[in-house]
Amino acid sequence: MDGFTYNNIFETKGIEYVAIVVFFAILIPFWIVLNRQVKATKQLQKKLGILTAKALRIPQGIFFNKDHTWAHMDKAGLARVGMDDFILHLIGNVTVKRMKKPGDSIQKGDFLAEIEHEGISLKIYSPISGEIIDNNQQLIENPELLNDDPYMKGWMYKIKPSRWIAETSSFYLAEEASNWSAKEIERFKDFLAASVERYTEDPSLLVLQDGGELIDHPLSELPPEVWQDFQHSFLGNKSKYPHFRGLGKQEYGPEYF
Repeated sequence: MDGFTYNNIFETKGIEYVAIVVFFAILIPFWIVLNRQVKATKQLQKKLGILTAKALRIPQGIFFNKDHTWAHMDKAGLARVGMDDFILHLIGNVTVKRMKKPGDSIQKGDFLAEIEHEGISLKIYSPISGEIIDNNQQLIENPELLNDDPYMKGWMYKIKPSRWIAETSSFYLAEEASNWSAKEIERFKDFLAASVERYTEDPSLLVLQDGGELIDHPLSELPPEVWQDFQHSFLGNKSKYPHFRGLGKQEYGPEYF
């Protein structure tokens, strides 16, 4: 045909086209494999759970104490107190033991209750002083309330406070509580780096590969020694009560029992 010119692409830019075809032939399988790995990682993260500041429930009207207990005053002048979501994310499902009785007087920093996970326990201390008006007996029968709803159904005590303003002046509230909780996660990572090195040979239980984020419930995978270290070093409540269940009179002296 007049005016028609036939060009063989392999005689003109054949090398470039072949290079493009080879590039895509390599890229597509690589992309498929990479995408599968990303999906697998996300599935693993979803299964294990990732502990980040966004995962924590932090109601804006509640006062948070540095030992990760909380207090909230109601209209009747009684304060509900309990454990915050941070502690529950570190441990997982717990049972509640040794609760105080209504009518007991309590000082800020006094023993409130004991929480236990698979035979290992932590002690919880009061964020405020006052008289115990009521305890939440449902936590004994249905301890899952703590994890499901720690600030409403999972409250531990109702206390008539004796020094509310003075004792809550150093607590965290609203946005300040959110910022503090985010810093506490980073502080917990630093704590684990030191504690795990002393007490376990397998730190891989604590983190995932992406950014070294904590898995949810990291303490549940760790030995009792790390729990003891957490009670003493991280929470830092040096009250008259033993920091760790199972330590006897020889460690603390008879005046503690």
